[in-house]
Amino acid sequence: MSKRIREAFSHGKAFIPFVTAGDPSLEVTARLVPAMAAAGADLIELGIPFSDPVAEGPVIQQADERALAAGATTDRIFELVRQIRRETDVPLAFMTYLNPVFTYGAERFLKACGETGVDALIVPDMPFEEKGELAPFCRRYGVDLVSLIAPTSRARIRMIAAEAEGFLYCVSSMGVTGVRSRITTDIGGMVAEAKRASDVPCAVGFGISTPEQAAEMAKHADGAIVGSAIVKLAAKYGADCVPHVERYVREMKAALKSLG
Repeated sequence: MSKRIREAFSHGKAFIPFVTAGDPSLEVTARLVPAMAAAGADLIELGIPFSDPVAEGPVIQQADERALAAGATTDRIFELVRQIRRETDVPLAFMTYLNPVFTYGAERFLKACGETGVDALIVPDMPFEEKGELAPFCRRYGVDLVSLIAPTSRARIRMIAAEAEGFLYCVSSMGVTGVRSRITTDIGGMVAEAKRASDVPCAVGFGISTPEQAAEMAKHADGAIVGSAIVKLAAKYGADCVPHVERYVREMKAALKSLG
């Protein structure tokens, strides 16, 4: 496990915000990430915009479209990470799809991750059984390949958890990403099943948007992941979104700190 990711989960419940790199611009993302880290984010997910993000709902799909239209490319995002690393040591995880990785070249992509300071990689459209296509390069360049479990994983949860690296991404709801008014999945049961196979940290994502939801999910897990609610702020405020996102992150982190 990456030293930085281990550290992210070592001070109580982790808050993990997601932003689309390049939305509304790469320059804004370069300010947003250090601001979120200063506001209490323990680990930050950076989405690499893609034209067909099958796991994403309309909010993040539109963010991908804005980022691509504004000129975000994989090379420019790696340069962005280099810039961010001059300002903060916060753990960073790329969230992307197989197509951008293989288009760039899998080994070239993971080598660049290792060189720029990306700690982990999340690929939601890669079946667990096919992770061997990326895992050797991840190991070679010191990048944790994060696995996902969902409510439908059931008998596979222990198998996936046993080989998990970095942290285990627990998908709280079926379907695509997006804000949900209620989350009814038995997160406690999913996490308990995973913990029977591994002590890897478990973070819950998909649908969380309020401090109350984050605290409720984190009661059963080691952290909470929030994407669409933050991306909505970027869409609403554009280049002026940084203080609004910073305030939101502080509120979410405070809710998790209340759990002790």
